[in-house]
Amino acid sequence: MKRLSEQPDPAQVRKAAEAYYQSGQFYCSEAIVKTINDEFGLGYPDDIVRLASGFPIGIGSAGCACGAVTGGVMALGMVFGRKTPGDPCIDRCLALARELHVFFAREHGCLCCRTLTHGMILKSPEHLRQCIAFTGEVAEETARIILREAGRAPGEQNMIISPIKTRKKS
Repeated sequence: MKRLSEQPDPAQVRKAAEAYYQSGQFYCSEAIVKTINDEFGLGYPDDIVRLASGFPIGIGSAGCACGAVTGGVMALGMVFGRKTPGDPCIDRCLALARELHVFFAREHGCLCCRTLTHGMILKSPEHLRQCIAFTGEVAEETARIILREAGRAPGEQNMIISPIKTRKKS
């Protein structure tokens, strides 16, 4: 885990996620999970990206929920999710996931990949530009939520972010 003083700036998180997608190495959800894991030093093995591999292009290319948003939700779960039955931290994680969902829906009108990409040809320059931008936008917002919920703003020091133990909201 990194100290907050070493935590990434959300704008840098955005750039890293966009670079993964633009390079063709990963799709939206994979790029976000990989970027949040790496940039925040969460310590999950790189195999964590495999969990995100079924979500691109609207869940298995079915055109449903935007893969960028599902990737952001997975990344929030990596930090704030539960790993033991009955852990009440699930309530906080669900609220943060809902917050990300509402953010994206407010910005773009919906989360439906099919609607967001209507009239675009898959992997066309127009499609790639839009999805790279969505990936970056969601990665940046996810990073902002993580930093805010860690109890500190970007640049403040001496706070450790852990994927397992999180601070209770006051």
